[in-house]
Amino acid sequence: MDNARMRSFAQLEIERAAAIRYVLFDIDDTITVRGKLTSETYSAMWKLHEAGYTLCPVTGRPAGWCDMMIRQWPIDGIICENGAFAWYYEGRAIKRMIHPNAAKNPREALYDLFERVKKAVPEARLAHDQFERIYDIAFDFDEDEPKLPLETAKRIKAECEDAGAMAKLSSIHVNAYFGDYDKLSMAKLLLAKLGAEDMKASALFFGDSPNDEPMFEFFPLSCGVENALDFRDEFKFPPAYIVRGRGGQGFARGADILMDMVGGVGI
Repeated sequence: MDNARMRSFAQLEIERAAAIRYVLFDIDDTITVRGKLTSETYSAMWKLHEAGYTLCPVTGRPAGWCDMMIRQWPIDGIICENGAFAWYYEGRAIKRMIHPNAAKNPREALYDLFERVKKAVPEARLAHDQFERIYDIAFDFDEDEPKLPLETAKRIKAECEDAGAMAKLSSIHVNAYFGDYDKLSMAKLLLAKLGAEDMKASALFFGDSPNDEPMFEFFPLSCGVENALDFRDEFKFPPAYIVRGRGGQGFARGADILMDMVGGVGI
């Protein structure tokens, strides 16, 4: 990883901060702390929302979670299951957009993939949120006890890829699916739908783990919360900036820095 590429988020130039209209962010270990959404983080989202920013989580979490989030969080859109689909507001109506490269009716193929991985890596297990998923399969290694080592997660990822699936490593899961898409390709589609023009200048992304790497590579305004440094050896394309504070604490601090730079009144 090119550590020299990362700068403190507090060094973000004021003119670049003033151009930001969209704030995108991963969920697990980016806005959460030990799996919980804290009052500090939720308050930061509301402050950004009330200041006029368009907020969009970009997550590997399942359809069931995303339905709740788009209805109850102060967000304008949400990308789910690592880019398989997105929900967004059009006026007061919630619309859904499926990625054109997402596999149609993938359940049988995903079941076969699970059986193959289980034979190769006996300790592999499904994430507890699997029943709410449509397009992918999630193998848990660091969300629930007993925790599994990162090397086991890498073995699971490699086995999925050998079977012809796409596989993404997050801070807690290995997500595998069939189809040529990722967080970034859907982010581009969603931002266009939400009216973004110069995405590289107007969008800021917060993330923490290897499945955020396409976002880090594309967006010049990308920021890792402090625990992104845990994956320093995994990143080929690290975030441009780092903010002090792990998980949601870092996100909240980043939101404060952004608001302070533009006078606390957003856009």
